[in-house]
Amino acid sequence: MKTLITWIMVITVTVTEALAAGGGADEGLGLLVTLFGAFCALIIAFQFAPGILVFGGMLKGLFGWMEKGEHKA
Repeated sequence: MKTLITWIMVITVTVTEALAAGGGADEGLGLLVTLFGAFCALIIAFQFAPGILVFGGMLKGLFGWMEKGEHKA
């Protein structure tokens, strides 16, 4: 049983080192991956400005009664 566990550990360590070793040349990111990332960044950028405007309107609605001097309790 001890030899079986030893062999399993040896195989596991060997396979882990083989999988962790890098390949030959690093290809980097492809063109489509770069374009997809840029598209996602554009979506986030164009949704950020309307989100800030909506958030500002919400704050104005919440705290607008303070400017008028009204107090609704």
